[in-house]
Amino acid sequence: MPRRIVSLVPSITEILFALGVGDAVAGCTIFCTQPPEGVATKVRVGGEKNPKLELIRELGADLVIANVEENLREHVETLRGWGIAVHVVYPRTVTAGIALVRELGEVVGADARGAALADALAARHAATRARLEDRAPVRVFCPIWRKPYMTLNGDTYVHDMLATCGGLNVFEDAATRYPQVTLEEVAARAPEVLLLPDEPYRFRPAHTEDFAPFPALTRARVRFVDGKLLSWYGPRIGEALEILPGLLAGP
Repeated sequence: MPRRIVSLVPSITEILFALGVGDAVAGCTIFCTQPPEGVATKVRVGGEKNPKLELIRELGADLVIANVEENLREHVETLRGWGIAVHVVYPRTVTAGIALVRELGEVVGADARGAALADALAARHAATRARLEDRAPVRVFCPIWRKPYMTLNGDTYVHDMLATCGGLNVFEDAATRYPQVTLEEVAARAPEVLLLPDEPYRFRPAHTEDFAPFPALTRARVRFVDGKLLSWYGPRIGEALEILPGLLAGP
């Protein structure tokens, strides 16, 4: 069982505390904010893309947890070259995000806690899918960046979360995972909901002025959302399954 864990992924840090192994977390990124009282005392090892590798080694880490998208391969290889175990994750569906809780529980010696959390999330996931089975999906545009506008296609975790919660991602057929789009292109796809998260770009009410020249967008319902509900896997999935279906379908 690892005794000195460094997490390079904010959502993973939250999972580790939920598994009851927060005391074993020696360090985390500057973007790890949850749980606030837990991460407050942890050593910050830089960002996901620019971690302080020497500091991680100095912390005596015996396990580093990283993500394929959020972290860089060369950093993982450097750490492994120093003899530090690195567990790399890459969930791209809600089901995989739930399975990750069980997997990490096994990795950090919290098997029972991980299994219990995963089982509870799986039950809620199944209930949500059953509840929405007969509801027509809502056409949704979910940007992740502004200037230029960027969104996501069907091969992403956020897409699967939207689909699970009753959304039809209007750019699911885009050729790239995170395509750059114009608002003319968005309007042409006639979304019913504009779902504006607060991360990675912090969308605010003032940004809705961008949509004013496009009648198809001004007719859409604008919803602001905690970005963690869309992109954080682990225990956060339960909150997402509770909130997002109503947010997408509400008046």
